[in-house]
Amino acid sequence: MDRLDLRILDQLQRDASLTNQALAERVGLSPTACLKRVRRLKENGVIQREVAILAPEALGANLHMVVEVTMARDDKALYGRFIKQVEAAPEVTQCYQVTGEVDFVLIVSVPDMASYDRFCDRELDASDDVHKFRTLISRKRTKFETRLPLGD
Repeated sequence: MDRLDLRILDQLQRDASLTNQALAERVGLSPTACLKRVRRLKENGVIQREVAILAPEALGANLHMVVEVTMARDDKALYGRFIKQVEAAPEVTQCYQVTGEVDFVLIVSVPDMASYDRFCDRELDASDDVHKFRTLISRKRTKFETRLPLGD
């Protein structure tokens, strides 16, 4: 991967709806060369998928929770079950297995507290694998990026 690939990736992270022509102009390549590079980046798994980023407030997902989860014990199979469980939960938009005092950090988006309570009842309280969890309610999201830093 060279600097041109990184420039292409940076532009696509900013706006994946760019036409190949517009992308080529922005990175200083011919459209043919640009298309070849984009195809190679996709084939190599560097570009996993292209998505639309929605405005949560426009869709009623007004509460964002950061949930720290401590598992009942340190067990790979238990962690695997929990990961599958949260992957299936539509309210969980991100899941990180972490080191330290907790085992997982979840980002949960819901329209209201009643929805969060139902999520907790269904996914966290009902699980014997979860020892405890702590919820941090986001008062305001000041930064949200999906882009990865690619350097200079």
